[in-house]
Amino acid sequence: MPQQVVHRRFTLTQSFSALGLSAELTRVVAEQGYTEPTPVQAQAIPLILEGRDVLAGAQTGTGKTAGFTLPLLQRLATMPARAGATAQPRQRVRALILTPTRELAAQIEESVRTYGKYMSLKTTLIYGGVNINPQIDALRRGVDILVATPGRLLDHLQQKTVELSNVEILVLDEADRMLDMGFIRDIRRVLALLPAKRQNLLFSATFSEEIRKLADGLLHNPAMVEVARRNAESELVAQRVHPVDSWCKRDLLVHLVSSGDWQQVLVFTRMKSGANRLSEYLCKAGIEATAIHGNKSQPARTRALAGFKNGTVRVLVATDIAARGLDIEELPHVVNFELPNVPEDYVHRIGRTGRAGSSGEALSLVCAEERPLLAAIEKLLTRRIEKQVVEGFEPGTTPAPAVTTPAPRGSHDGNRRGAGPGHDGRARAPAKAPAKAATPPTRPGAPSSPARANTSAAHNPPRAPQRPRADGGAATAALFRGPARRGS
Repeated sequence: MPQQVVHRRFTLTQSFSALGLSAELTRVVAEQGYTEPTPVQAQAIPLILEGRDVLAGAQTGTGKTAGFTLPLLQRLATMPARAGATAQPRQRVRALILTPTRELAAQIEESVRTYGKYMSLKTTLIYGGVNINPQIDALRRGVDILVATPGRLLDHLQQKTVELSNVEILVLDEADRMLDMGFIRDIRRVLALLPAKRQNLLFSATFSEEIRKLADGLLHNPAMVEVARRNAESELVAQRVHPVDSWCKRDLLVHLVSSGDWQQVLVFTRMKSGANRLSEYLCKAGIEATAIHGNKSQPARTRALAGFKNGTVRVLVATDIAARGLDIEELPHVVNFELPNVPEDYVHRIGRTGRAGSSGEALSLVCAEERPLLAAIEKLLTRRIEKQVVEGFEPGTTPAPAVTTPAPRGSHDGNRRGAGPGHDGRARAPAKAPAKAATPPTRPGAPSSPARANTSAAHNPPRAPQRPRADGGAATAALFRGPARRGS
């Protein structure tokens, strides 16, 4: 299917009214403190107002939510309801916005309510993890714009509490993540219930062959909007790798947060169990932290995110699925405690900072076992990431624990490929080691408990006396090529 790639000219002095938005929308945009559209908004809004199908690719934090929300509101407010609509007026869903996660759905619905405050359009939010009955009541009272996650939407469709035969505009946001999370069958079931004639908007942070196949079957003569190169990371994000032994990662994180006096840090782990243990370790070190992942109830996730935003929680430890779409203004620090198995997820992770014109910092704590993952990420970015050894945490200088707790199976978040180091950042001890015992040095910023408090007694059995590594650490340090620079 041929696609028109659109790169419309715009200037930094261009106003939202120049894009064709109504006075009601430009008024509320000004009230929110925005005076100039972002590149994705400047390109997408006129196309959507024209009624075109759009395939939009933009890095996270570029304002793409407003890029589809503002023109969607205007089209619904100015277009008459579809002729021959089958449902009762109060039950007609005119626009459907599908998102992969609860947090993203809530943020989009909040944006729709904010920008539509001067319009008489009703919005409803439905997602899983909470009581379905209040959602049923809201749907019965009538809805124009429905923001939903795929699973809970199918629950409502099965119970016949929602009607989609009159949808005029469909938005798939974070489409790449929905495919990665295995929602493609759910999406196809929903698409089968929509009218054939409708406007389709597909937004994705990255493009893959799967996304293009979905677009080919969904979009009709679409305009393609791109404001960043494929799978591009934000230019506003300073990226750096700290090589470190896996069993020292937690102490290094404590040191970085404490010595830098970081007040708001988003930390990524691969596993739900690892997120829990890391947040507990940080709390014991005197750093306010909490975890957010798929096993948490929705109220607990909401409280954790609220505490992180209002400053009562300094460190939010999250898995990829839970953190997808989190919109936190001016988030200064993102830390990859463990590198993701899928390189594109690295782009999503670091995109949580450096948003809306603000600069940010993305640090990755990388052990020797993660070197192939780092190589894959650098290949995707087509550049090397700066590596800096933190003084006191040089790889190969601290003996590995002699005993570790194996990672439980079946606790992985999402559909991920490959395997990496242990879920809590520790590595398995060498099979053989000299008999001479050694006591590891005390790490700056680490909890003041015996044996560096490297593990929690609640999760780890007593271990044998620690032994120095058989290779003296030379092999580990050699894995990170190039001159290492020291820093704090």
